[in-house]
Amino acid sequence: MGPVQIVFFGLPLAALLLQADGHTVDLAVIAPFEAPGRRRLGSRTRILDAGALGRRLDAQVDAALAELAPDLIVSWFWSRKLPVRWLERGRLGAIGVHPSLLPRHRGPNPFFWAIDQGDAETGVSVHRLTEHYDEGDVLETRTLAIGDRDAWQLARALDRPGLAALRSVVAQIAQGRVPPGAPQDEGQATFAPEPQGDQLRVDFTWPTARVLRRIRALSPVPGVALELCSQDLFLTRAEATSTYPAALEPGEAAAVGTPPTAVVIRTSDGAIRVLRAAGPEGETLAPTALAQLVASRTRAV
Repeated sequence: MGPVQIVFFGLPLAALLLQADGHTVDLAVIAPFEAPGRRRLGSRTRILDAGALGRRLDAQVDAALAELAPDLIVSWFWSRKLPVRWLERGRLGAIGVHPSLLPRHRGPNPFFWAIDQGDAETGVSVHRLTEHYDEGDVLETRTLAIGDRDAWQLARALDRPGLAALRSVVAQIAQGRVPPGAPQDEGQATFAPEPQGDQLRVDFTWPTARVLRRIRALSPVPGVALELCSQDLFLTRAEATSTYPAALEPGEAAAVGTPPTAVVIRTSDGAIRVLRAAGPEGETLAPTALAQLVASRTRAV
């Protein structure tokens, strides 16, 4: 078949890599996020900036697509559902990359759910785009061990396999070997909405490992919301510790060290040491400053 004619939606990096592979990006609709590569991409193809166009975007895309006959619609880190009328403009359909192993964790925040639910691994799925979010046939997947990553680290770690899988699928299409795709098993589907309510907090009657998963799942933003010695905080990094006052009950905190250098919070089976926290205005509180705050309001031990 030869190089693929593409209309692209998302962040510039993927469009630039597809161009480097020899494909033609006739139109790039750029997601409203700060990302490198915008200027370089704009020197090679027509760009529509979703952030700048606002409510005018749909009409601009409609007009641009009316003049084009793309082989493929491609989405990578696009922030909204693409209308069916846009998807249908691709002669060979439309594909996107989702940062989970579909059908697990469909939705906008698979990073939180993969970590919080204790998945050992996650990955990326290149799938057909349809009128429904994340439900199209899966064309290719790549897996990744989650380890001790927080949500931001996990998102960044999935960029490379996501781009590799996308380039692989487009290359197969260019060679006339369109992947057949595997229908998703609806019985295995789980959903990954943005966390809210109690999902933004920790229950310190949980075991330490469960507490740390919730903290990692919400880090670095917004962090776990908690009140410590009448101070509203967002906890963004912690580690397990075996050094804590025996008298503490789950959820109680103490400053440790002489002078105080750290804060520990009791869990059901141990304790965590606070490594990083932020105040209500987003200001970072160093462990020593937090320890001094707790020590000033409790008995230092």
